Amino acid sequence: MKVIIAAAGTGGHINPGIAIADIIEKENPGSDIRFIATGKKLEEDLIHNAGYKSYAIEAYGFSKKISIDNIKKTIKTIKGFSQAKKILKEFKPDIVIGTGGYICGAVISSAHSLKIPTLLHESNAYPGLAIRLLSRKVDTILVGIENAKNDIKGAKRVVYTGTPTKVKPLNLSLKDKKNILKKTNINNDKKVVLVVGGSQGAKKINDCILDIIINKKNVNYNLIWATGKGQYDSIKEELSNNKMNIEKLDNASILPFIYNMDEMLSVSDLVIARSGALTLTELALMGKPAIFIPLPSCSSNRQEDNARVFEKNNAAKIILNNEVNGDNLNEMINSLVEDDNLLKDMSKASNKMAVYNVEERIYNEIKRLVG
Repeated sequence: MKVIIAAAGTGGHINPGIAIADIIEKENPGSDIRFIATGKKLEEDLIHNAGYKSYAIEAYGFSKKISIDNIKKTIKTIKGFSQAKKILKEFKPDIVIGTGGYICGAVISSAHSLKIPTLLHESNAYPGLAIRLLSRKVDTILVGIENAKNDIKGAKRVVYTGTPTKVKPLNLSLKDKKNILKKTNINNDKKVVLVVGGSQGAKKINDCILDIIINKKNVNYNLIWATGKGQYDSIKEELSNNKMNIEKLDNASILPFIYNMDEMLSVSDLVIARSGALTLTELALMGKPAIFIPLPSCSSNRQEDNARVFEKNNAAKIILNNEVNGDNLNEMINSLVEDDNLLKDMSKASNKMAVYNVEERIYNEIKRLVG
């Protein structure tokens, strides 16, 4: 099978694309699967480390603001349509799949004009602009959260499949968990709070956690904190200015990035995170309670919509980005880690939202289109 996957921008778009590629490769060994992205380093690192080739085209979001920069971006995005069509004509894929980012507009539209079967996957509770604009062109739309179906109008076929992820539940013994924690220099029995801000880190969350550590507020719990590669050095410097060694902290382990997310989730009692769709999928599969700090957006509140789904089901608490600080975040953490029964109830509620057989559901839809 020859497949093009369009995914760009963030790990939340690219990782589901990689997971779908892995499904196809597993079911059809030897398939030729290639990505179309925008050539950014994060995209290339994730795609190439997963063993797939990629093309790069120009793609930007459209802005209502008139400026020289936005005009240039619009011209480049229009150019991206012809770049995408050229790639598709030369490669001749059996199917084109989009998993998110502005790039989907050019790639899916080009595939539609060439009469190549198309499939889009929407991970979020509220569909993004690309999905809504392409809904009448694409052959099948898959959604990761069921109520997203209500906001997709005019589509030929919409199927609830869940969101694919490489993170899977691990059956770890207590000894296994202790060994994993030892590798992160955590050697006590306090509750473990995992802090992640997405593939690039989250400045607002990082500022709050830095305040907690510098003022030694995390006396009742351990922190495993992924800062994001781009913010790690500045955090290390800030700690040094406060006479603290980033590698020798009380009740805290700080990492630039987490590659073994399944292990880190397995040893954690509580997760603090943005509320991207992939994060929600992973937390549900692992049955982890969360404190969500949704990424705000001027165009939509997509992450807050995601977080509210978990909050409504008693699986998470929410602090909005413009309200969170080190004090109220620490207060909420303490209120949760000190209540075992509440954590257990939230964990069960989270796990009830997990979708299983995601890969099988998605592959069945791909097979239906390719024949």
